[in-house]
Amino acid sequence: MTLARPQAMAHFDMAIPHAGASLKQLKEEGKKIVGYYCMYAPQEIAMAADAIPVALCATKEEPIADGEKTLPRNFCPLIKSSYGFAVTDKCPFFLHSDLIVGETTCDGKKKMFEHMAKFKPLHVMKLPQGNDSAQDQAYWLESVKELVRVLEQTFQVQISNEKLSTAIKELNDERKLIMELADFMKYDPAPISGQDMLKVLWARNFVFDRPEFAQQVRDLISELKERVARGEGALAKGAKRIVVTGVPTGLGAEKVLKIIEENGGALVYIENCAGMKQFVNPVDEAKPALEAIAEKYLNTHCSCMSPNPRRLEIVEKICRDFKADGVVDIVWQGCHTYNVESKILQDYLKEKNGIPFLQIETDYSQGDAEQIRTRVQAFMERMP
Repeated sequence: MTLARPQAMAHFDMAIPHAGASLKQLKEEGKKIVGYYCMYAPQEIAMAADAIPVALCATKEEPIADGEKTLPRNFCPLIKSSYGFAVTDKCPFFLHSDLIVGETTCDGKKKMFEHMAKFKPLHVMKLPQGNDSAQDQAYWLESVKELVRVLEQTFQVQISNEKLSTAIKELNDERKLIMELADFMKYDPAPISGQDMLKVLWARNFVFDRPEFAQQVRDLISELKERVARGEGALAKGAKRIVVTGVPTGLGAEKVLKIIEENGGALVYIENCAGMKQFVNPVDEAKPALEAIAEKYLNTHCSCMSPNPRRLEIVEKICRDFKADGVVDIVWQGCHTYNVESKILQDYLKEKNGIPFLQIETDYSQGDAEQIRTRVQAFMERMP
């Protein structure tokens, strides 16, 4: 039986609902806002430009119909949702952004940005096809430097090494804190549910008082320590431990996560971009700022990189560290890179540890929820 939630979650329940009004107030106070869709966009650079970085809406089904008025219906739902929110001004974070920072992570997003640039100031960062060669690294470093020039020109500011170093330290401290929080999922029973963990991670993208956010995370950590000491968990001890990987599954698109937990699974790690992927590697504070920022972000193990061995190695290590009983790989319909890489990951994990693996290809709708529920139930029943 599910136990009571941590009391500290009350703050995170309200963090995102209050974020739109908070950003509007900051805008009225003269703050500059930089919106971004992907974790490849270096937030340290926006902060060093005295701007506020904010994630943009992309995980709700409701605006997809508006997105399909311009984009093909067989596009990835994340792209259609992103564009639908943007073109209707239903995303307050997009509405208040002074500049959008896009990135060439997939062909669909690149073409979406061409449409978006017609009605919003936008800069697209150009990623290399891979991240393992000197040429790849040099190409990306130039893209990072170009972002610096664009922000300096747009906001009439100078991005100094001192401001970059301050931003690097602030975000590194935040990453360290989130990693400490994630380590609580190694316990059996896990003291917090996977959906609540996602809510904390997702809220981090929409809060603008970072010291306050850090304090709230510390309060949650303190409460989780007490729950662990008492042997309390979000689910019963011995629940099947599931690692989720694949496409971003933020709030509004957490259908599969909900089904896993409703069927008794313990979501011990959410590896994707909406989860822990953005927190696992800090920026090297001993290196020159821009080079260190470029290195950290290029090492993101996204399926847009080819080849992408880091993802395979990282997921396998997560399975060992968090004692996973199974892996669920979520793929949005139309996301070809993650769909193709799913088989590569499955084969790698089978060779390394033989861990049960389930790929679920879906979209934002609830039409296939019962089919997914049946597959998840069967998956968990065949786990040793």
